[in-house]
Amino acid sequence: MSRIGKLPIAIPKGVKVAVTEDMITVEGPKGKLEQDYKPDVEIKVEENEVTVGVKKDTKTAHSYHGLYRSLINNMVLGVSQGYSKSLIINGVGYRAEVNKDILSLSLGYSQPIDYYIEEGITITVEGSKVTIAGANKQRVGQVSAEIRSLRPPEPYKGKGIRYDDENIRRKIGKSGIK
Repeated sequence: MSRIGKLPIAIPKGVKVAVTEDMITVEGPKGKLEQDYKPDVEIKVEENEVTVGVKKDTKTAHSYHGLYRSLINNMVLGVSQGYSKSLIINGVGYRAEVNKDILSLSLGYSQPIDYYIEEGITITVEGSKVTIAGANKQRVGQVSAEIRSLRPPEPYKGKGIRYDDENIRRKIGKSGIK
C-alpha cells in the first residue's frame, strides 16, 4: 500500500469536492479544477476529508493510488491557497511588461517577444521580477518553464531569465586563469 496514498486529504472551509464515475471536481475561492481518474482507484468524500483507496490488488492500481492522492491534494491546495512561481530577468536592457493578456518581453533579440497569458494564470511584473500565479500547479510550472526557455541564463555573465531560487554556476572567461 502506498505511504502517500493512504494519507487522508483535509478539505478546508470554502472548498467543495465532488466525485462522479470518472471525474473529480474541486471548487474553491481561487477557481474550479477537474481531473479524470482510472476505475482502479476509489475516492471517498466524507465531511471534511477525502480518502483514496484501491479497488483491485494490481501493480497498476497501486501506482495510481499515490498519484491520484497527490493530484487531489494539489487541486485542494490550488483552489484554496493557489500556487506561484517567481522569475528574475537579469541583463542590460532586459525588461518585461504586462498589457491585458499579453506579456511583452525585451530580451536582447531584434524584436520583443509577446507571450499570450492563458485563462486561469495571472502574471505580475515588479521591476525585474515576474510572478506567475494560478490554481493549477501543473499549468503554473509549465508557463514559468516556457517563459524561462525564451532566454535561459548563460553561465558567463548570468544574463537571461532564471527562477527566483535557482543558482547559476558561473564560469571564468578566457582570460581568467593563466
